[in-house]
Amino acid sequence: MAALGIAEPSGPAEAAEAVELGRTLGRLLPGLEADSKLGRRRALEALRRELEAVRPESPGAADAAAFQGPWARLLLPRLLRCLGDPAEGCRALAAHLLDLGLRRAARPQDALPRLLPALAARLAGPEPARRPPPEACEELRLALVQLLGLAVDLGGAALAPYLDDAVRVLRCTLLDPFAAVRRESCQCAAALARATPDHFHMQSESLIGPLMQTISHQHWKVRVAVVEATGTVIQFGNGKSVDDVLSHFAQRLFDDVPQVRRAVTSVVGGWLLDLRDRYSFFHKLIPLLLSSLDDEIPETAELASSLWEKVGLQWQKENEEELKDKLDFASPPPPHYPQQENRPVLGCRELIFRNLSKILPAVCHDVTDWVAGTRVKAAQLLVVLLLHAEDHTTQHLEAVLRALCRAGADEESAVLSSCTRAAELVGVFVSPQVSLKLILSMLRRSPTPSGLLVLAAVIRGCTRDALRPHLKIIAGELTQAHICHASENKLYLERLLSCVQALIKVGREDCGESGLQLLEVLVTLLAISGGTDLDAKVEETVDALAAVENVAGSQGLFRKHLGPLMERLTPSQGDWTIYSPELAQFSVVVTQAGPVLGEALQDVVPTLRTCLQPTRDPQVRLRLLSLFSKVLLGAKDTVDSQGQFHSYLETVVKDMLAPNLQWHAGRTAAAIRTAAVSCLWALISSETLSAKQALEVQEMLMPQVLSTLQEDSQATRLMSCCIVNAFLKSSGGVTHPEKFIKIYPELLKRLDDVSSEVRVAAAAALVTWLRCVRDGGGKSTYQGDIEYLYRELLVYLDDPDCAVQDAVLEVLEEGSTLFPGLLAREAEAVLHKHRCPDRCQQLLRHLQALAAAR
Repeated sequence: MAALGIAEPSGPAEAAEAVELGRTLGRLLPGLEADSKLGRRRALEALRRELEAVRPESPGAADAAAFQGPWARLLLPRLLRCLGDPAEGCRALAAHLLDLGLRRAARPQDALPRLLPALAARLAGPEPARRPPPEACEELRLALVQLLGLAVDLGGAALAPYLDDAVRVLRCTLLDPFAAVRRESCQCAAALARATPDHFHMQSESLIGPLMQTISHQHWKVRVAVVEATGTVIQFGNGKSVDDVLSHFAQRLFDDVPQVRRAVTSVVGGWLLDLRDRYSFFHKLIPLLLSSLDDEIPETAELASSLWEKVGLQWQKENEEELKDKLDFASPPPPHYPQQENRPVLGCRELIFRNLSKILPAVCHDVTDWVAGTRVKAAQLLVVLLLHAEDHTTQHLEAVLRALCRAGADEESAVLSSCTRAAELVGVFVSPQVSLKLILSMLRRSPTPSGLLVLAAVIRGCTRDALRPHLKIIAGELTQAHICHASENKLYLERLLSCVQALIKVGREDCGESGLQLLEVLVTLLAISGGTDLDAKVEETVDALAAVENVAGSQGLFRKHLGPLMERLTPSQGDWTIYSPELAQFSVVVTQAGPVLGEALQDVVPTLRTCLQPTRDPQVRLRLLSLFSKVLLGAKDTVDSQGQFHSYLETVVKDMLAPNLQWHAGRTAAAIRTAAVSCLWALISSETLSAKQALEVQEMLMPQVLSTLQEDSQATRLMSCCIVNAFLKSSGGVTHPEKFIKIYPELLKRLDDVSSEVRVAAAAALVTWLRCVRDGGGKSTYQGDIEYLYRELLVYLDDPDCAVQDAVLEVLEEGSTLFPGLLAREAEAVLHKHRCPDRCQQLLRHLQALAAAR
């Protein structure tokens, strides 16, 4: 036995036990050579019973020493041969017996020279490695890998000479089809790295490839095992392999299983703390660890935070001399440091500052990646980096702002949220003089919703004192056409509004000097938004601006700024088209100013007069006439709030309404006439005109109004009838007989109108016309016309529409006081022809009652 290199038992008891065990094995081992599978199996089962037998009279160490000789000399070689047995059951028993033998032997490392090559032959085959492995049974492959793991645990550093065989096995089993084999192989690889630290680095790189091929396995437990094994393999192996695994680890940060992400966090944190050449990889590893600070699982985020703090403190301690001044004279956090954030330790801040130039380009690139998850992680990481960099952000500001502008265009809400937060941190840590200069420059070149988002967030991050010198510059820039009128897109308008809101929120009373510019932006938003849900937000902002300017609501704001606002809008009135933003702004001002409008008539009326001339764009005229009619409907609370509108009445009638009531061919011209009639009707209905003013308006516009009774538009004809009626009522009698006599024929024609409403309105106007004849005296002058009117009106008593019959009957009853006898003859003639007997009888009874009263 000594010649074989196997130590003899040291004591008599051990020697006797070894002899007895040798005899037992000598009796059982020949059965392993049996030709039948059953014979070999029985022999193996007998050996198992022998090895599993408990000998309480033998102490453990003595038992192991006694077992060592027979095991190494007799049992081990035979069992290793049995690993190639054709029978699967025999191979399984052999693997089990090898496991028992290794655990029982006093010197298990002595078995390594034979065991490792045998395992390599069964699991990896000869080089080059074959697929599939020589061992076909997956449960047996698992048992053999577990046997390798046991050998590593028991052999320790003695395994170094056989590292090639172990690594060759693991390279194959790490890619095994059976998930349990892969998981066991990962544990074995980690144990091998820890067992042979002085030699493993020469072989570690060969395991990285198989590990990375397995890191995306469908079983999450396998993925966790691969991540943990990779951490140990690189920790005790070659640090150069870090570059080969970084991209794979980064992908695992997006894993749906929290345990996988937690494993990556733990491994990366361990590398940052313990990897030998970790300083070379700080800029590559730090982003992976910091990405876990925003993990959706609180435990993972807390683990990342704890590890990161340890990394910072360790680095701080290792570089204590270099950081001595900063440690002794620690700078306080900025006074407006985000309250919800805990300031990182000095070591963490210094690590980020020193590596930011290497980390930032990749992060800025990833915020526009085509994969949404990558963009979310990159945006979140950017926030963390800025929180650590603090005022050092200034050195990288241009790159950061470009990245934020790109991220601000993202459709993912998580990306937008992080982008906004990062921009706020820029406002916190960077002087507005620097940041605003760059942002406004970018907006001049290309105004975008994302650029406005960044601007608003930066403003919100600033302090009031820091922002005060820049308020007027920002407000003035926002009013420029290249920003204010750049787009009608709803998102763009919302972001523009957010800039104004941010200025008001941060600047507060300091916004007073910029109130005019901010109001102009808000007016533009109301003009462009076109009645969307944005209007409510704009109106709230107007109220907020009024509050910081210490005026009474929106009316007080318009009262303060209406004059200057008009001066900014009206100079371009000669060039307005329907698409001009100034026209839309002017419309909003006129609509929103309310009673303040009565104080600015000197600006409003001349502008309307200029734009309503017949030579101007018909679409502009149509829009302004519609606007003016709305204002006139509430004249007491708008244009006549100060009682001064009468001073401009002649201009309104002669220069604005009269030219637009003239007939011109075309549908657009007809629409303009309808709008002009609407304005006139609103003016008359507003009750702002005195009797004298009403007569003046009648004198100027009655011919045009009578001509509009023939319009194709029913609404125009109806309003024209009402206007004629109002004119007649205001006159109180016949003033100009030659003009007066021309009215009733036009009204009479309207009794044939297709619209019953128009016919009834025309009849009402005829009633007023007859009253004017009665009250004006000189009825004999109109006897022939009235007789003709009687004759024509009696025809309409037979109208199919009862409402028209009643209206015409009312006209005849009103006119009966002028020439009752004449009317009675005409009515009897109609009755004689059997036409409308009921209405004629009713009229005759009225005439009889009238005669009786006289």
